Amino acid sequence: MAKRRQFLNAALGSIAIGLFPNIFYGQKSRTGTAPKIIPKRLKKGDTIGLIAPGYAVKRETLEEAKSTLVRMGFVPYHTERILGKYGYFSAPDMERAVDLNEMFTNPKIDGILCARGGYGCTRIMEMINYENIKSNPKVFIGFSDVTALLNGIYQETGLVTFHGPVGSTLNDPYTIGHLQQVVMHPKNKLVIENVILTDENLRENVEYDRYKISSGSATGKLVGGSLTLVNALVGTPWEIDFTDAIVCLEDIDEQPYRIDRMLTQLLEGKTFNKAAGVAFGVCAGCNTSTNPDSFSLKEVIMDRIKPMQIPAVYGMSFGHIGNNFTFPIGMDATLDTEKMTIQLLGKAAL
Repeated sequence: MAKRRQFLNAALGSIAIGLFPNIFYGQKSRTGTAPKIIPKRLKKGDTIGLIAPGYAVKRETLEEAKSTLVRMGFVPYHTERILGKYGYFSAPDMERAVDLNEMFTNPKIDGILCARGGYGCTRIMEMINYENIKSNPKVFIGFSDVTALLNGIYQETGLVTFHGPVGSTLNDPYTIGHLQQVVMHPKNKLVIENVILTDENLRENVEYDRYKISSGSATGKLVGGSLTLVNALVGTPWEIDFTDAIVCLEDIDEQPYRIDRMLTQLLEGKTFNKAAGVAFGVCAGCNTSTNPDSFSLKEVIMDRIKPMQIPAVYGMSFGHIGNNFTFPIGMDATLDTEKMTIQLLGKAAL
């Protein structure tokens, strides 16, 4: 009976969207050419809105994230929708979209942090009021499934978004420090550097190897995130335009053949071959296969990316790992394969 009520509520929500589309929908440019919008930097005392645009979040995980935000000097805020449970989602699609839209509209909210990823962000992209976001630009942070929202919002509005931790992973000094550096204390030409690996287990794990795929330096806007989600956007209105971009990619628990398939799909697409450079993070859990004849993760990446003949590296400190630096989607930056750094060409927040 409870599931039936939830289903009916979701259905009624869909009807409401149909009757009152302006509540949920903004005009969509779908061109990726909107003027760039730099959000206001965060400062201590600011209120951070927490949302769960995909999977459900456990109460204890949410409380831990709130405690971390308080220690960072912020005031956390969320609605009751974040603690809902609708199958594997935190709430029906409409409610998750309303939560996101309201956080941008609410003048008391200074920045927005996704509590977790999972799956579900692509289901709400048609329900986002992009005109509302353009009128109320704010720092918006997340990764993994949130990759879809980060790139979609940037393309629709021009708002620079932030590929960084979610609430459930905001628990590491390097991760927190880099987030603060980018959104609280931004400076011109900030150089993003990898963490120094001190854990012997990680240093011996080939998935954490750092290597050049092709040498050189490249300058372009930063795009990308989760390889799975980047691929999920192909063929949709939010397919990423990789032209002259530095494409940042990572994934988790995908076998080498699946990484091969996803990279091949990008290579056979419209603009990936026009990219300026490629920066892989750590693809954790992606060097395992049940097939004894499988290529390794590195062999797949070298085979697919090296023929592009553009500057490219693997092993930067972002992704589904403990040390996850923040980088701004839509900002111009320079990738240096020798130093294995990304230098931002401007302040990501003002």
